Amino acid sequence: MTISQVAEPIRTDVLKSPVGVGLLGLSCAVAYIPTLVSLINGPWQTEQEGHGPLIIAASIWLAWQARHRVLGVATRPALGAGWIVLLGGLALMFLARTQGVLTVEAFSLLPVICGCVLLIGGWPKLGALAFPIGFLFFFVPMPDWLIDAATVPLKVMISDAVTRVLYEGGYPVAQNGVVIVIGTYQLLVKDTCSGMNSIFALSAIGVFYAYAFRWNDKVRSILLIAAIVPITILANFVRVLTLVLIAYYGGADLLEGPIHDFTGMGLFVVAVILLFLFDAVLGVTARLIRFR
Repeated sequence: MTISQVAEPIRTDVLKSPVGVGLLGLSCAVAYIPTLVSLINGPWQTEQEGHGPLIIAASIWLAWQARHRVLGVATRPALGAGWIVLLGGLALMFLARTQGVLTVEAFSLLPVICGCVLLIGGWPKLGALAFPIGFLFFFVPMPDWLIDAATVPLKVMISDAVTRVLYEGGYPVAQNGVVIVIGTYQLLVKDTCSGMNSIFALSAIGVFYAYAFRWNDKVRSILLIAAIVPITILANFVRVLTLVLIAYYGGADLLEGPIHDFTGMGLFVVAVILLFLFDAVLGVTARLIRFR
């Protein structure tokens, strides 16, 4: 009998025991404490990534909701694949931390969790927890290059649409890139008015809602998720249009402070309402098609 043949059952038994599972989970949690501190002191303080803690809480809730499926599938630890995925995730975390790439460092948590699940329960358990683990993708801070690449085209598109609508309405309005000139005022459409902040947060809400409440109807879920970005852009168009009209009738000074922040919150509320209304339309349409 070889040493590996003796060691294999020992490693398996350790990972099956509550103490072994607890030590594995605790070790990974301790390894990511610096990542958590960096997120708290950085991205989670911004409007764009402030939903990060809620994503983690939602993932934990989804995992708890999936507990019956997890218990209902066989436990077949995949030690080889588990160690490869776990060590690969930890290596990715180490490299990203030493290079100061927080996005990759946070993303490495996903393969680390997958590796732990494979070691403890195998592929069946990982399949049962696939969505709760995958949902953690929304807590990963988006890289600046991606935000910059998407923000500028969105600002130009929204500025152009607002200008066209106001011009058709008879307002003295003109546009130069992301600068809207109305009356005697020049208004710059800032990055926060591009809708990127809301797209990230609303995407997470839409995916969560579709999975938790509409997953039995796959077509409806896909259509609902596909509508998230257009709905967010539409809601942001309404926000920019409102701000321009406020400046025209009340002066540009009104756009500083509470009103600007209020319209930002209003944008998100409007987008969520539109998402639910679209879901209701899909439901009515589905019933009409069934009754035909």
